[in-house]
Amino acid sequence: MPIVRDSTRSVPLMTALVGALIFTGLVPGCSDRTVDAPSRESSAHGIFPENGAYAGAYIDFGLTEDAVTLDSIDEFEKLTGKRMTLVASSSFWGEQSFPARNLTIIARHQALPLVFWSPWDRPYKEEVGPDKFGLNAILAGVWNDYIDAWADAARTHGKPILVSWGLEMNGCWFPWSGCYYNGATPAADQPMPGPELYKEAFRYVVDRVRAKGATNVLWGFHANNFSQPFEPWNTLPAYYPGPEYVDWLGLSAYGKQAADDDWLTFHQVFDNAYGELCKLDPLKPVVIAEWGVGEFPQSGSKAEWFREAFRAIETDYTRVKAAVYWHERWRNADESYSNLRIHSSPEALEAFRQGLSSPFWKDRLIEPALSATAGKPPSGRSAP
Repeated sequence: MPIVRDSTRSVPLMTALVGALIFTGLVPGCSDRTVDAPSRESSAHGIFPENGAYAGAYIDFGLTEDAVTLDSIDEFEKLTGKRMTLVASSSFWGEQSFPARNLTIIARHQALPLVFWSPWDRPYKEEVGPDKFGLNAILAGVWNDYIDAWADAARTHGKPILVSWGLEMNGCWFPWSGCYYNGATPAADQPMPGPELYKEAFRYVVDRVRAKGATNVLWGFHANNFSQPFEPWNTLPAYYPGPEYVDWLGLSAYGKQAADDDWLTFHQVFDNAYGELCKLDPLKPVVIAEWGVGEFPQSGSKAEWFREAFRAIETDYTRVKAAVYWHERWRNADESYSNLRIHSSPEALEAFRQGLSSPFWKDRLIEPALSATAGKPPSGRSAP
């Protein structure tokens, strides 16, 4: 999710800059190279188009990111000139619910849902550390009933659901982040370092959902494009739970969001992380689970940023099979605004519309994405 400066989330500027730039050019692209990594044929391969990618968006669905409406989707599509084939929203654990209504709306629109299933409690403040949905509590079985009920509802829905559980874990703003679990070295009351604890919790949740027969859930490993803190223990690969637990690989990749950020190009914010992600698995589809940039004409051209991004996704990052634009505007604590909306200026809107007009961006789902998935993905351990 974007860096919202009017909450408690604040990523230091130079950390973001270093994370995006220090390895630029050192990690090769991964579109056509052979990767020596274990893999399995993911059930997600039948969901995404073989050629091209799905156009998707998160469309400012409110404070809990779950107020999905057909009207908001239609209004966004009128702006873009393209039908959305992927619609993103959240399911915060603090709501103790399953987003059945949202999934029904998205299915009626014949789009694929992406659900950010976040173990997070009200009031959803960032940079405050673990809450009652902490990783240790999950592994202790405290929330088994909720996980099982969510899984039952997902199975009942029947249609494919892309799920991003515990996103951006390599940052330091969400309560499940590795930095809140003693980083690389566990304390006396910690069973394992933060990244290892995260992986165990990820596997635990996936195992329980699969044990309930919710084979229509397609699990994403959704990291941030830079790590915070920028330390050797806090790398993107350190959190990967393994190929048998992941169906698709995801990234958040944002350009400038606030006045004190530096202006970085799309290649600068995406290239290194894309290379790291692709090295995890040679086969799994890549999803840009979140992307966007603010309107700061004194720093750079948002229209040109869009043009570069659309060109790069189509020609340079050929494993990308979907991209979800974060269409939102918010007020910061200093009364300034961060405007990531695609129509923040006429020039930005025109560039976005032109980029999305390419036939590369599919406005219809392929058939497997419209119905229940066939077959059960291999699971790991039995659910406790």
